[in-house]
Amino acid sequence: MKDSKFYYSLILGLLLWSCQQPKEDTFFIIQGEAQGSTYSIKYIAKEEMISKIQIDSLLETFDNSLSTYKPTSKIAKINAGDTTVVIDKWFTDTFEASRKIYKETNGLFDPTIGVLVNAYGFGPGHQHHNLSQHQIDSLLQYVGFSKVKMNPNQTIHKDFPQTYFDFNAIAQGYSVDVTVNFLKSKGIQNAIVEIGGELFAMGKNTIQNKNWVVGIDDPLQTPEERKLIATIAVENLGMATSGNYRKVITDSITGEKFVHTINPKTGKPQKGSVLSTTVLAPTCVMADGYATAFMVMTLEQGKEFLKKHPDLYVMIMYTDVNNELQEFQTDNFKLLLK
Repeated sequence: MKDSKFYYSLILGLLLWSCQQPKEDTFFIIQGEAQGSTYSIKYIAKEEMISKIQIDSLLETFDNSLSTYKPTSKIAKINAGDTTVVIDKWFTDTFEASRKIYKETNGLFDPTIGVLVNAYGFGPGHQHHNLSQHQIDSLLQYVGFSKVKMNPNQTIHKDFPQTYFDFNAIAQGYSVDVTVNFLKSKGIQNAIVEIGGELFAMGKNTIQNKNWVVGIDDPLQTPEERKLIATIAVENLGMATSGNYRKVITDSITGEKFVHTINPKTGKPQKGSVLSTTVLAPTCVMADGYATAFMVMTLEQGKEFLKKHPDLYVMIMYTDVNNELQEFQTDNFKLLLK
């Protein structure tokens, strides 16, 4: 009898001991669809700390603020002329980040370009048009971030009711930051968050004892390919790439390769040698906005701009006078290369 009690006590002790053993870190992955694209979250923890339902709900609420493709969103109502809409923190943060980059780039980055985006057929309507100079000039009067402001009561003032906000060149990057902040609020310290190609590498890959490794696509690849132009190691940086990946246009006569980006100064698609720009910054929202701005600049303008912004890690892919693909990399970007 005593032996039996001892046996049961031993088993119970072993069970309690095994339950008290600390769990090992492991990878947790959440994937889904958002913003007309996909998202992927990979985080390190000892147990599951967030759910797909939570992430989907977060991103849906985000779209309720900033998606131009959602008629009931705050931005859609503001664009439609509703002056009573009270904006939220997400709209405010995106507005302020946009204004900062607008000023720094002397208006080459301008989210009020939406009226032209729509007119060319790149907005929610998807009806492509060729615009005359007269049409472009008539629409340009509504473009300009200096023509809008936030009121003290958290509503938006527009000098012209026709002015149309389009934060698509920066909002996706901000949605990455919003998701990262949510992960941090749940106690997660090491993760990589990617939404529609924009991402933030948070902390490190502590399981493999290294920084997060990220690949950058080749802008000249075909839709059937997946070629990487570079691989970098990233820690606590946001990353965004602008450029019409897989949509590079080739002139049928000269063979010249280029992408079209609407210049908010001229109102016209700007044909240039820059094919894509990858930017890393302390936040993904700033990486996203700057990456878009570089697509409107010439290569030389971009290089001059970077002299005043040493905190940006940048790689610019462009074609030279011989139509050959070339790379420009900042010195700090080179340090990230694997």
